[in-house]
Amino acid sequence: MDINGKPNHIEDYLIRLHTGQWFGWSDSKNKIYNNLIIYDNSKTKPTEQECTDGLVNLQIEYDNKIAQELANKQSALNKLSALGLTEAEIKALIG
Repeated sequence: MDINGKPNHIEDYLIRLHTGQWFGWSDSKNKIYNNLIIYDNSKTKPTEQECTDGLVNLQIEYDNKIAQELANKQSALNKLSALGLTEAEIKALIG
């Protein structure tokens, strides 16, 4: 994940597939699909496309969550303004 918490690597997808340390990297400094290894024999290695698609879906979920949070904030600001609060009063409430 990046510094804002947005998924940005296939590892972000892989950790959501199963619990525990079921996968690793043959080269921990070069975490690419070709270096992905499976430690748990009861788990199958996802395809590179599954990893890529899974990461894209996580990024879409994150972006939608952020957009919803911004929409909720704007809605709240609009409602407070409609109640007659000034910008200064609203800022005092929410910072």
